[in-house]
Amino acid sequence: MAANNTNLLLKLVTFNMHGFFQGHPVIEDIISNENPDIIFAQEQGLTPANLNKFEVYFSDFFAFGVSAMSSVVESGMLRGRPFGGLITLIA
Repeated sequence: MAANNTNLLLKLVTFNMHGFFQGHPVIEDIISNENPDIIFAQEQGLTPANLNKFEVYFSDFFAFGVSAMSSVVESGMLRGRPFGGLITLIA
């Protein structure tokens, strides 16, 4: 007979980072205090070449996502403020 696991929980957090360097300390606090299974972090503002920062800073999580700045950096020098992007961290 199969066990009835009705107490399984999935802890999910979504967070607007307002830029990676401004938001990553908050994600570190969320991880240590809440122990989430999945984190959706939007507005990280990293270029495609810098998305690996999530793997460096949050090595206990599997990270995948997109940069909203791909077309901007492909067309020349980056000007203005970084913007957009979504990353998913899975424990």
